[in-house]
Amino acid sequence: MRQHADVLLPAVALAAVWGLAQALPIAQLRLLTEFLILTALALNWNLLAGYAGLISVGQQAYVGIGAYALYAGAALMGWPLLASVVLAAAVAALFALLIFPLLFRLRGPQFAIGSWVLAEMCLLAVANTEKLGAGTGIGLPINIARAMGNTRPEREMFIFLLVLALAALAMMGTVLLLRSRAGLGLMAVRDDEGAAESLGVSPVPLKLGIYVATAAMTGAIGAAILLFKLRMTPGSAFSLIDWTAFVIFIVIIGGQGRVWGPVLGAVLFFALRTVFADFGALYLVLLGLIAIALMVASPGGLSELIESAKARMREKQEIGRKGTHDAALH
Repeated sequence: MRQHADVLLPAVALAAVWGLAQALPIAQLRLLTEFLILTALALNWNLLAGYAGLISVGQQAYVGIGAYALYAGAALMGWPLLASVVLAAAVAALFALLIFPLLFRLRGPQFAIGSWVLAEMCLLAVANTEKLGAGTGIGLPINIARAMGNTRPEREMFIFLLVLALAALAMMGTVLLLRSRAGLGLMAVRDDEGAAESLGVSPVPLKLGIYVATAAMTGAIGAAILLFKLRMTPGSAFSLIDWTAFVIFIVIIGGQGRVWGPVLGAVLFFALRTVFADFGALYLVLLGLIAIALMVASPGGLSELIESAKARMREKQEIGRKGTHDAALH
């Protein structure tokens, strides 16, 4: 029963989000789309760091690669939009595969710093490529916008459905992976690589597979982000704050290594962003202080707090039933 619930609950939640979108005006629909973008990125980062133990602070590299690959496919080569999204995922996956031998020589903090340096190198490479707009950035031609729909509501719904599909793929992929033998092996490698190897688990193929898969998904999300924004510069496409720092914050406050952690974290992040919208530069400081306070109170984030509350509730119910039973015997 629990196994069916693990698949059914995400499906119901995604269906509810789709139903909600049908009744929203454009401004709220864009906000919901942005929420799904960050949630999808957080689900991928959680899969990489929470379950594989690969703490990357350079995933913005694949957002930027995906965005520019979509531009190359749709604007420069004239490919259909969905084919260009697939191209973005493929280019990101290929790049991850090529740099795997170098990056995976690093461990722990070295891996984190190496991934960030890699992202900065990608930013500099794009900023010096004239065909990709160099430092001025890229904008999608009007014919690409029309390919998403003839009216603005149609275009916004097209982008929403694309992002919803990517978020669904990230969520269901996480659930199915955790129920598989590969998922168990991945978590064993995360907890103790040496012990996992002694039990016959090969860490390199598992890490390679999860790194390439999350890169492909992040690249596809990057393509969707360009469609959402219509214009991006190298700085915005490869933004450390927008596509990695905020994502890490979401995962940490929601609960790293937990399926629903990124979703809970995204909800809290958007709520805090609304509350602190008028605080200017203090906004990031306040987010950091809240993250530190939550990690001290509950290292497992909101997910751990909710699980603890449920456990206390079950304990009280059990005590109440036992008291009622004892009273009946007397």
